[in-house]
Amino acid sequence: MDKKELINSGKVKSVFTTDDDNLVIIEFRDDMTAGDGERKEVMNDKGAYNAVISSKIFQVLEKNGVETQFVDLPEPNVMIAKKLEMIPIEVIVRNIATGSLVRKYPIANGTRLEPPIVQMDFKADEYHDPMLNDSIIKALGIATQEEIDILTEKALKINEILTKFFADAGIILVDYKVEFGKDKDGNIILGDEISPDSCRLWDSETLDMLDKELFRKGKDNEVMEAYVEVYNRIIPDDEKVI
Repeated sequence: MDKKELINSGKVKSVFTTDDDNLVIIEFRDDMTAGDGERKEVMNDKGAYNAVISSKIFQVLEKNGVETQFVDLPEPNVMIAKKLEMIPIEVIVRNIATGSLVRKYPIANGTRLEPPIVQMDFKADEYHDPMLNDSIIKALGIATQEEIDILTEKALKINEILTKFFADAGIILVDYKVEFGKDKDGNIILGDEISPDSCRLWDSETLDMLDKELFRKGKDNEVMEAYVEVYNRIIPDDEKVI
């Protein structure tokens, strides 16, 4: 399947039309960004590792009843996906308190959150992705209450599945961000990616970081080592393509 027109070029991915109106091609680039794109570097094969990891996770979720936009991975950094109208909401699920949560609220770093916190942010760099509540979401016309409830339910189901999936690989799923969109029939399904770019992942024994937080902290030389470690732990040898 060939790329046709560029629909969108985000901070780390490019989306193209195809000759099938219901499918798009998502190209995962080697760009790494932080601070709403203010800091940017290029890291060899980062796009491929994120694409393969995300594809594997989407397939795991599909097997457990969560519909995603994933269709195929013809190349390590290229995903064929269902075309979605993305909802401009980042749904964040937090299992352990860290990052902005402990900077903004009196919660000790490392506190296990039971039940998990579900947070929704407005996906808009120009506004620095502010936190939303149900009333603001409805005032902006982004989603109805029914749709908000669906997003929450789906995010928590994803959390249940992936917490176990990562635990089996010796990884703690600290928190993560997911995005959803509507297909041609108006169904809300999981889109974008789930990768070390969009998750906080800690080694179960050492609590070493295995995600993009390393880049945010300026540990650039450790980033790809961490991404490769996640890849090696969750991708079986007979499925490795990098």
